[in-house]
This record gives sequence, structure tokens and C-alpha cells, in this order.
Amino acid sequence: MTEVVVNGLIEGGKATSGPPFGPALGPLGVNTANIVAEINEKTKAFSGIKIPVKVTVIKETKEFKVEVGSPTTSALILKELGLEKGGKIKDEIAGNITIDQVKKIAEAKKASLYGNSLASRVKQVLGTCKSMNITCDGVSARETIAKINSGEIKV
Repeated sequence: MTEVVVNGLIEGGKATSGPPFGPALGPLGVNTANIVAEINEKTKAFSGIKIPVKVTVIKETKEFKVEVGSPTTSALILKELGLEKGGKIKDEIAGNITIDQVKKIAEAKKASLYGNSLASRVKQVLGTCKSMNITCDGVSARETIAKINSGEIKV
């Protein structure tokens, strides 16, 4: 059986039968509306965030499978804080995130982060915060990581 794979980046819950999926799926003879509906159902929790989606279609049977990837860590941080972008200038603080929000993001990204423990995944999220000039509980992300390492903050 021949499988056709179509990849695309869509905003959560807002897939349409237009690009990137419609033009690629239409010639395969599958019901594009059903595929779009499934994509929107699976991505509605990520509204406002661009998410990678992979659709696999078996040409002969017209069966399809929709796989939703994980949004980027930076996109989750921005959504959590309600920001459009992080800070670019070294001294410009883009926002402040709480350790509980960082834990929430680390749990959401559990499958795609490399850490074996919650503490290591939290430190990875804090590393992204550092590059975006976002503080954690009023101090730099680097200081927060040091506090986790010393045991001052329990994760």
C-alpha cells in the first residue's frame, strides 16, 4: 500500500481546506473536510500557537492518520504570559513567569524535552526564558536555575 505524508504548520484549531493540506490532499481523493475537522479537534487546545501537523494517507483505502506535534517552548512561554515576543535587547525584560507556570510548560513538553526528571525539564524551559529575557519570580532565569541546583527551590 502506498502512503502519502503531508506535513504542515497550522495555527491551533484553525486548519482549513486551503494550504497547506487542501491542495496536497485533494488529488488523493480523500474527504478533506473530515481531515481538517480532526486536525482542528486535536489542536484546539493550542489556539493562537502554530503547531506542526502530519497527515498520513493510504492511497488505496483512503484511510488517514493525523499526528499533532508539540508547539515550541518559546511559543508556550509567550502564550502563558500573553506576550507577542520576547525581549531582544540584553537589558530589556520581556516579562516575568512564575515557577508554577514553568512547571506547567515543562509537563506539557514532557515528550519532547530531553530531561528525565521534572527538575531537568524545568531548567530547560528556564534556559529558553533566559534567551527570551524573561525573568522567573522576579529574578533572572540563570539565578532560578542556580536555586534549583542548590535545593533552595524544590521542583
